[in-house]
Amino acid sequence: MNVEKKYKKIIEIVEQRLTCSAHNLDHVFRVYNLCLLLAEYEKSVDLEILIPSALLHDIARVEESQDKTGKIDHAVLGSMLAADILRNLGYEEEKIKKIKHCIITHRFRTGNEPKTIEAKILFDSDKLDVIGASGIARTFMLAGQFGQRLIANESFNEYLKDNTVENGRLKDVSKHTPFIEYEMKFKKIPDKLYTDKAREIGKERLKFMAEYFNRLRLEIDGVK
Repeated sequence: MNVEKKYKKIIEIVEQRLTCSAHNLDHVFRVYNLCLLLAEYEKSVDLEILIPSALLHDIARVEESQDKTGKIDHAVLGSMLAADILRNLGYEEEKIKKIKHCIITHRFRTGNEPKTIEAKILFDSDKLDVIGASGIARTFMLAGQFGQRLIANESFNEYLKDNTVENGRLKDVSKHTPFIEYEMKFKKIPDKLYTDKAREIGKERLKFMAEYFNRLRLEIDGVK
């Protein structure tokens, strides 16, 4: 089976598994396109590692979303599921090992750090898709999917204590809010990125996002 046929099969598998509104095949393709963009600004990027990593990075997202304990980390579980998929498609173990590293380290709230350029590009690409206009759209898709409120009753610190586990993973997504996600995650993203081009894009996207959330808060408070 040639590389293109392998990618097509991977896409078919991912499409069947990803039923989350904000973590669907559209998100996967946006991350894939960002990976290709960032790869143009870096040296010695192995696309045969990067592309399957991008396509498979959220393969276990549904399992995490349905878990009310916060114990399932889709990056960790996803790396194992991806390995089985890749073996069935005839990938060599050395390539599987490198792809697993990309997947297990792409998670913002996971304590595993990307070491390879392919892993860093995947991390950056995945993070860029959660900020800016696309990030706002995805945030409210998730809020609707899980019945979230715009603003929580409890304080930010109380929320962190009651609804998060190690590495900031959530216990109950329905108790989350777009504003908490903005404070917990979005504002920190540009400083967490690894590649120069991603940081450049991230700063511009976050600027737009900050303006939006500031405006939304004013409207909720009845100021505008």
